Amino acid sequence: MILLARHGETDDNVAPQRFMGSRDTPLNARGREQAAALAHAVADRGVRALWSSGLSRARETADVVSAALGLQTRIDDRLAESHRGRWEGRLVTDIAREEPELWAAWRRGGAGFRFPGGESLLEHQARALAALDDVRAGPLPALVVAHGGTIRAIAAASHPRGLDAFHDLEVPNGAVFSLDDDPHRWTRAA
Repeated sequence: MILLARHGETDDNVAPQRFMGSRDTPLNARGREQAAALAHAVADRGVRALWSSGLSRARETADVVSAALGLQTRIDDRLAESHRGRWEGRLVTDIAREEPELWAAWRRGGAGFRFPGGESLLEHQARALAALDDVRAGPLPALVVAHGGTIRAIAAASHPRGLDAFHDLEVPNGAVFSLDDDPHRWTRAA
């Protein structure tokens, strides 16, 4: 069994929201509380391996879980959020207003979408799935602490609509999902 958890909240996750992408943004106080709640939620799941994106918001979340479970965190930068090019650090409302056609393409998602000056959803998905293969090859159950986009990209790989379903899954900060043997059965674990 593999559990996928989104990092705790950062100041960029609250209104007015900013695109973070590969920017290194730390957890805020609520995010640290969510990390503690995540550790509690997975404490009885028999987790034997802990993996994390190298971005600080995921790493900080994993560190809280690591301390609670007595596991060492394995950092894999392939689990990072997508590189969002010139959108990184910008307010979501500004992007939607200033680049309406690109914004509409982003909201549709799909394998063809590429962040301006950044990574495509397909490239993001490919690296996240490669990391997940390494997680599967190690001790299980495993917990992977990553990002909303990374979790969506992984989920979209088993969705009948593929990356066109990227925005269909809501991934709140601190939430944990189970990716079990049936790739079409995606359940929220906490």
